[in-house]
Amino acid sequence: MKTYKILVINPGSSSTKVAVFEDENQVFSQNVEHDGDELLKFPRVADQYEFRYRNIMESLERAGIDPSTIDAVVGRGGVLKPIQGGTYLVNDAMLSDLMERPRHEHASNLGAMIAHEFATTYSVPAYIVDPVAVDEFEDVARLSGLPGLERQSLSHALNMRAVARRVAAAMGRRYDEVNLVVAHLGSGISVSAHRKGRMVDTCNPNEEAPFSVERAGTVPTTQLVDLCFSGRYTKKEIKDMLTKRGGMYAYLGTKDLRQAEAMASQGDSKAALVIDAMCYQVAKEIGAMSTVLKGEVDRIIITGGMAHSRRVVSEIIARVGFIAPVEVVPGEEEMLALAEGALRVLRGEEAPRIYA
Repeated sequence: MKTYKILVINPGSSSTKVAVFEDENQVFSQNVEHDGDELLKFPRVADQYEFRYRNIMESLERAGIDPSTIDAVVGRGGVLKPIQGGTYLVNDAMLSDLMERPRHEHASNLGAMIAHEFATTYSVPAYIVDPVAVDEFEDVARLSGLPGLERQSLSHALNMRAVARRVAAAMGRRYDEVNLVVAHLGSGISVSAHRKGRMVDTCNPNEEAPFSVERAGTVPTTQLVDLCFSGRYTKKEIKDMLTKRGGMYAYLGTKDLRQAEAMASQGDSKAALVIDAMCYQVAKEIGAMSTVLKGEVDRIIITGGMAHSRRVVSEIIARVGFIAPVEVVPGEEEMLALAEGALRVLRGEEAPRIYA
């Protein structure tokens, strides 16, 4: 069977992770740092893609990697229109939306652009996999309670769907044969319900979720309205408060869970309470997603960076272990998940989706 060589590109705010896989085996990896002053010269995130592309190609050249040996390139999917999960061919419609009509300015939007530039130069296919905009909601999940404010499916879809597939495989079953609740615990927290291969509900970490190390999550709405109209804060300050300066950071002054745990272990009762409250909210959301699946849950999965914490994991399991067996998959292997998405298409295991 042919061995496929895949270039994987995952842009971040000030760097781009680059890797080369031979099938599922990573043979090269580097975090390509970009000059901050250079990035500031670009008015929009989309304008950075040529600059970042040159940096990446220089990195590959220094590593002695011949671009002509690459069979396919896959980039991190950006904040596109709502789409079903899967592996998508990068096309003109996708590039147009990311460059001219992005839903949000985000570094992940660059993944498809850089992949397309490489693919055009070296005549290989370019893909994205399970972007944050994956939306497989049923209609009943979209209503928020206020017309005009529809619930939006924006989440850590790439890692959640990847670990869901792995856990299903370890059970000896396919992803489309199982019901799962997946909790991704990162700088933001996503909890999702997966029914037979579809992510039918999830909480948006920026709007309605457990609070995390820096995000406020779901907050009392009328009190928030009062805060917005108090005259004390600008719109940007309110948004930063909710998405960058909320959660554990607002309570304890740190975004480092390890530091908060050290404070708790040294007798800081407030630190202990904040950590326990975060775990409490995650467990509540897992319970809520279990009701979406009508209690028919084959596994609960805890993943993301905070899943390395024994304290956090044990606190959550103590509250949700009665629902279903719990699997812990610490960290997030986004590069492998991207390569796997491309491999499924290259091997003919699934057809590439077309963005429209």
